Amino acid sequence: MLITGPARSGKSEWAENLAMQSGKSVVYVATATEDPEDQEWQERIEKHKQRRPQEWETISAPLELAAILSQTQPHTLILIDSLGTWIANFLESDDLEWEETLENFLKTVPLAQADLIFVAEETGWGLVPAYPIGRKFRDRLGNLVRRLSTICDTVYLVTGGYALNLNVLGVPLPR
Repeated sequence: MLITGPARSGKSEWAENLAMQSGKSVVYVATATEDPEDQEWQERIEKHKQRRPQEWETISAPLELAAILSQTQPHTLILIDSLGTWIANFLESDDLEWEETLENFLKTVPLAQADLIFVAEETGWGLVPAYPIGRKFRDRLGNLVRRLSTICDTVYLVTGGYALNLNVLGVPLPR
């Protein structure tokens, strides 16, 4: 399952709600890296931690999502939050290295034994970023979300506090 949407739209809360309703053992995979020097970032991370049930296992995986997915168990649900942060962790990698990482990740997703929920930000709904790093991030994230949506059985867009099931409301683009 893929849950996407803009900042502060409620995508993480929707993902957490669906994970709680699953009845499965949940493993929360955090892609963010803590930074004690950035208090606002730490507050965001802490808010996410406080919302999660204590029985959920949390794994910090800023880089190795494919390795995490390859070790999943059938009785679990893996909630990965977020793909945008994961991509940001690779912004210094060149295009070839990123493509290898992306292809390895996308090949691993259908092989995972657990149920999966991915949370991804939406960018690119406005101006083209004025800086190369911003364009790189936007393009990598847009490409990943589009490709992952073809693998996931359900895709939600969360915006304005509403979750929209795109599989019901939308028409997939030709491949």
